[in-house]
Amino acid sequence: MLNKQKECVLENKFCINCKLCHFCDLDKNKICNNCSKCIEDDVDYKAIEIDDILQIEVHK
Repeated sequence: MLNKQKECVLENKFCINCKLCHFCDLDKNKICNNCSKCIEDDVDYKAIEIDDILQIEVHK
């Protein structure tokens, strides 16, 4: 079984389990609760820009 490391979602590196991706973008002292307040509100629609798609290999 291959032990493939996860990629960091914030930087171009391997995940080191630092948990920074779990914190709120608006309040760095708070864990994100998916409230969506960080998404622009003064537009006709809400969107999140996707800049990369990670492919996960599942080994059976």
